[in-house]
Amino acid sequence: MLPIPKKYSIRDPVIKSVRPKDRIKYWNVVPGDQIRLLGDKKNTLHEVLSINRFSNRVFVKGVVNAGEDDAGKIPPSKNYHYSRCQLFLGNYELPPTKKSPEPQVVPVFAQRLGTTAPRWNRFFGRYDWKRFATKTVPRIPHLSGDKITIPWPIQAPRTIPEPKAYDTTQDEVKRVTYIPPSFQPSLKGIIPQPPSEIEFLRTLYNPHLPNPFGASPPVETYLFRELANPHSRAKKHARWLTWQMEKQQRLQKFFQEELSNLQGRSIREAKAEAAFKWRQQIEEEKEAQRKQRWKKMTDETTLARQSKRRERKEAKQRQRLTALVLKDQPNQVIPKDLRS
Repeated sequence: MLPIPKKYSIRDPVIKSVRPKDRIKYWNVVPGDQIRLLGDKKNTLHEVLSINRFSNRVFVKGVVNAGEDDAGKIPPSKNYHYSRCQLFLGNYELPPTKKSPEPQVVPVFAQRLGTTAPRWNRFFGRYDWKRFATKTVPRIPHLSGDKITIPWPIQAPRTIPEPKAYDTTQDEVKRVTYIPPSFQPSLKGIIPQPPSEIEFLRTLYNPHLPNPFGASPPVETYLFRELANPHSRAKKHARWLTWQMEKQQRLQKFFQEELSNLQGRSIREAKAEAAFKWRQQIEEEKEAQRKQRWKKMTDETTLARQSKRRERKEAKQRQRLTALVLKDQPNQVIPKDLRS
């Protein structure tokens, strides 16, 4: 019951939504039901094709909007508001009255609906409830005061077409084409480790060598780096930690080089000079990387500007040739195809 984001309405402006507080939370009219429309004097029965929970509209089968004759397009189905729909309960036999001395079988519709308390169904992941009619049109005398249960429509089972020449058969889909390697680790011994990636590649390029993987090599153990997202937060944090560790190792290396050759300096002065050289090296690397990025951006910008200028020049040339008018001169000859 949340509002539709604006980006969806901009992408598809045909979708119209009512306010969230005006939406119907529990729908009693679902696809497969038979309904009639309020205001229809003919009491025509319609079968519900689909529903739109955002606009509270009900689409019916067999009726299309008039004036939609676009070639190659499916005509849109007619839709009505939820408040105009009355559920069809069935044909009932009414007792004779003064106007009709003989009993008549007439269609009965639900004028007022009631439902049980919705309950969450964990198996299907939805809310379930029962619906019933508390008031009907016309009124049924022998059922007055009783609740007439309205069963939910039964969905037709899905039919699976026979496979054709380009379809995969069900037996082929169920066939097992990969058997995972069988490990039998013992608590008393060392857990066996899978062979390294180098051994796996060596086995692929040298099939005559003994295969340490058996009949079914564990290929998935070597794909976790390729299939993992390199831009995830964990990967970025790991790269940042690696960079921090590398900087600390560089700093320790500078400390060792300066402390090994003091040249009359104190230990404090040697460490300060080592830290200065370390910071200078880090800044030089950052500046070189920054210049490389600027060069790449400049190259891309230059190529885009040159391409735009070339397109503009070609467009102007085509425009000049299109608007070209030659003056009448004695050395001009009109082709035969263009002579009137």
